[in-house]
Amino acid sequence: MKIIEKSSNTPEAILLMNELSEILESITGDSGKSSFNPNDICGSNAVFVIAYNQNEEAIGCGAIRPIDEKTAEVKRMYAKTKAKGVGTEILCYLEKRTQEIGYSVLCLETRLVNKRAVSFYESRGYHRILNYGKYVNKPEAVCFEKSIL
Repeated sequence: MKIIEKSSNTPEAILLMNELSEILESITGDSGKSSFNPNDICGSNAVFVIAYNQNEEAIGCGAIRPIDEKTAEVKRMYAKTKAKGVGTEILCYLEKRTQEIGYSVLCLETRLVNKRAVSFYESRGYHRILNYGKYVNKPEAVCFEKSIL
């Protein structure tokens, strides 16, 4: 597997994010599209990646966007279900890039009902925090944070 930084406007990226939106809609009732603006990941302090298998097939994606000088947010994390370990590899890549860019904290939001995602982040060292930004006063949301040093 290889992970490559790309534009979120490529056909592969759009296809992966559409698959993610369909899955999120079926799990949570919300596609998550309203929580992601592709323009947020166009600057030098943001990253969008696509994971490819040995057959050059796009099998996952993820992004980080700036929140403030020390904090970035994970967005559009997705790995095809047949692709074992891809989510972990993408997240590790994003954590490394987060540190290289100069952030010290990585945060994210998912839905409580998305138990697989909640378990995924908790098992990778993310701890629950108070809901931030647009997720404040949204009891269906759960926010996480991890120190990246």
